[in-house]
Amino acid sequence: MKTDDLIDMLSTGAGAVDRHAGARRFGTALPLALLGSLLLMAVVFGVRPDLAIVARTAAFWAKLAFAFCIALGALVTVSRLARPGARVGVGGWLFALPVALVWIGGAALVALAAPADRVALLLGHTWRTCPFNILLLSVPGFFAVFRAVRGLAPTRLRAAGAASGLLAGAIATFAYSFHCPEMSAAFWSIWYVLGMLLATALGALLGPKLLRW
Repeated sequence: MKTDDLIDMLSTGAGAVDRHAGARRFGTALPLALLGSLLLMAVVFGVRPDLAIVARTAAFWAKLAFAFCIALGALVTVSRLARPGARVGVGGWLFALPVALVWIGGAALVALAAPADRVALLLGHTWRTCPFNILLLSVPGFFAVFRAVRGLAPTRLRAAGAASGLLAGAIATFAYSFHCPEMSAAFWSIWYVLGMLLATALGALLGPKLLRW
């Protein structure tokens, strides 16, 4: 059999590629991940009692924007990694930029504070538990995002797993913000980022096992 005949035989009956499959999968996965993280946060930790007051502050919305922008960058990255041969593109910049901005803001905040207040700005009251709380809240996102990515046939499984973990961690951070009492960018720049990095590392570890197709 000639090569051309073999190609024709293999392609017989092949349908057109659905270009909107990724959008549909993530359109279902992301609301489920966010809802799951919010419900888990409310049940396990509880919504902070002064939410109505802090919701009027710029710091609270900056905290939500920080997690949202990282989630957006992770979504762009994982949606590309879920397609064979696609480049990451601008996704890396989208989640690196908010991290850099928070680091700069946190460093400026610490530098301008009185020496006696600097440790409190960096550690807050919850530094021992914050990263692990975020990792716990990322569990619903892991289930939803990994299921969506696996159905899109990724080839770089570890990278796709890491990006999926980052997306789940960023969604968890967004949800955790409705409980967390910490309002210092210096705190977020360390402990929120560490929580998302834990989710990223777990995703990289699980990617080759759970995303294989």
